[in-house]
Amino acid sequence: MTKRTGMTSEQFLQHLQSHAESFAAAVATNEGDWIIKGFIDVYQRIYTISVDTKIVSKVLELLLFPMFVEFGKKHGLEVELSPHQNFYPDLTFVDKKRGNKFAVDIKSTYRVDDANVNGMTLGAFTGYFRNRKSNKNTLYPYGEYQGHFVLGVIYSKPLNVIDERKQYELKDIKKIPSVIKDFQFFAQPKYRIAASRPGSGNTKNIGSIARIDHLLDGSGVFAKLGEEVYDDYWMYYLTKDMAKALDIERPYTNLKNYLEYKQRGIDTLRKYEKEISALGDDEPNAEEDSQ
Repeated sequence: MTKRTGMTSEQFLQHLQSHAESFAAAVATNEGDWIIKGFIDVYQRIYTISVDTKIVSKVLELLLFPMFVEFGKKHGLEVELSPHQNFYPDLTFVDKKRGNKFAVDIKSTYRVDDANVNGMTLGAFTGYFRNRKSNKNTLYPYGEYQGHFVLGVIYSKPLNVIDERKQYELKDIKKIPSVIKDFQFFAQPKYRIAASRPGSGNTKNIGSIARIDHLLDGSGVFAKLGEEVYDDYWMYYLTKDMAKALDIERPYTNLKNYLEYKQRGIDTLRKYEKEISALGDDEPNAEEDSQ
């Protein structure tokens, strides 16, 4: 009898990628404009929406939620939302057969030219990312997820600046310009589109690569190196402020420095490989140390 293992990360990714085009069609007109025009009050006054990426991502999440539910039903997955705005991830898909969990964050960014986007932040590299058994600011501990994915949304801003303070009446809804257009959805494992630098400045968020073709096919700097290297790199990465608080030098700031840093340790270990091997099991373990 074949053991039922439930859905794998690879299978989940294939399903999510196969639905990407349908997500794009659901949020845009035939001309490519966003179907969302703004916010309406009880007096039927419409206020144009901001192009802030956080707002765009949240509105897209609300807009697409019915489709996420249908996606889940089709593939035997339950959809769970995070209880708070600052919790990770945006969406949790749980395999009904075996309970395997898949984390999906919705991230949006705009094109700066035909080949590049402004970039995205892919979540914190401190807190739950480092303490993978912690429930703080995450629906489930990071380590309980089978995979961590990004549903990315690339869009264009209009050439003409839109006055976000302008009000419209409901009868003029067709005259309201869309603040974004030309959507392109993609789905990739988070590590495959991550950069080796923070999202911006001294922030404690992982940054993304910026080339559109690399985002679409998941060929970022960690793609060939693998998720294990990605995890190790970001779990021990220090910003200037973090290093200053610890009163130490930053061990590395990019992948080249990281290679040199790891190489120094490996060279030393190899130099004393025989001596280390000779130690065997004679060294006290953690339990003995605590006695």
